[in-house]
Amino acid sequence: MLIRVGSRGSRLALTQAELAASRLRGDGVEIALVPITTAGDRDRTKPFGEIGARGVFVKELEEALLEGRIDVAVHSAKDMTSTDTAGLAVGAYLGRDDARDALCGVREVAPGMRIGTASIRRRAQLLVLEPSLSI
Repeated sequence: MLIRVGSRGSRLALTQAELAASRLRGDGVEIALVPITTAGDRDRTKPFGEIGARGVFVKELEEALLEGRIDVAVHSAKDMTSTDTAGLAVGAYLGRDDARDALCGVREVAPGMRIGTASIRRRAQLLVLEPSLSI
């Protein structure tokens, strides 16, 4: 039996997909990883909220599932939408690794520092630490 596993094509996404695929492998089970390019991958010039109204990193994965081009999709929960798509369900979660973020390039956050991130969550967390940051 062949199971087509859809994932974004980034190195992180493919690593996560391979972790999930390793749990599906067994006697008589063949896995094919199917990289899928999403709107979030294609347009890296705009903030994610301006690219699309719904799941800029998951919409194409959902479409591939609904159209039968893949059998399962693997994706980071942080980018999933908060509402379900008709005809689809979250079937499983991998165990979570260390969830801490890292600030690279400096020893500590300083007033007025400029920090780059596209994450609204990280922005809010950083501004709690230091309100004068430029994100």
